[in-house]
Amino acid sequence: MEDSPLIDAHHHFWELGRFNTTWLEDPKLSAIHRTFLPDDLVPHLRACGVRATVFVQTQHNLEEARWVMEMAQTRPWLVGVVGWIDLSAGAACETTVLELKQSPLFVGVRHIVHDELDDDWIVREEVIEGLKVLEKYDVPFDLLFYPRHLKHVGELVRRLPHLRMVIDHVAKPSIRSGQWADWRADLKQAASFPTVFCKLSGMVTEAAWDSWKPSDLKRYADTAFEAFGPSRIMFGSDWPVCELAGSYERVVDAAAQLTQGFSESERKSVFESSAIHFYRLDASSLPAEAS
Repeated sequence: MEDSPLIDAHHHFWELGRFNTTWLEDPKLSAIHRTFLPDDLVPHLRACGVRATVFVQTQHNLEEARWVMEMAQTRPWLVGVVGWIDLSAGAACETTVLELKQSPLFVGVRHIVHDELDDDWIVREEVIEGLKVLEKYDVPFDLLFYPRHLKHVGELVRRLPHLRMVIDHVAKPSIRSGQWADWRADLKQAASFPTVFCKLSGMVTEAAWDSWKPSDLKRYADTAFEAFGPSRIMFGSDWPVCELAGSYERVVDAAAQLTQGFSESERKSVFESSAIHFYRLDASSLPAEAS
């Protein structure tokens, strides 16, 4: 891995007072109730040898993507932005996609599906029409699901056979409570579709924040690797959300432990190639280091 880029395919930024950060006022989130910007991330990237990253949205606000793409102009390590688009906006959805695609930094779209009151939101007809726009223009979609939403993956693939999708945070099983059988079966079913990928991310905040160990995550990671194979799994730190349960460095170390015994090519897939392939990143332009 020393001679190839280590890519963090999932992290965030936010600035208190910019956009809607009221969700951070929950007392349980006090550890991350502050501003996190690119210069805050760089020391962690350098410490872990991460050379390139992909930002993923936190807001249902188109301006967030524009804000991050502007910051990325002077941060060559920030190579991709997954933004938000109103998928139910009809013709305006296509207009927005075409606008964002003018920037090579725009690599995907995400909606915070698991916060929708309607568990079937993702398969509403007007949302499917928006996803068809993404499919038309070869823009992938991040699936922010809980285990109960995984049942929709088959329908999405049937309606959108060419849309690349990635399941964020292995669909957030409750590791702290030992959720297992239903999540495992539905994740394996989702993995049966070759256009669906998975992120090895977000698990530490589904475990016991104060006492988790990499071994607590192992059977969940092993299930994902068994289902998707290393070629369809990509590493993501979920920073700064991960700070609720552990530092950036500790999350990277846990991922390294979870891939012990992998071949060099398998580790290269998880920590580089899968993200490049899924988000269509320009491998030739990845920086030598984060600066």
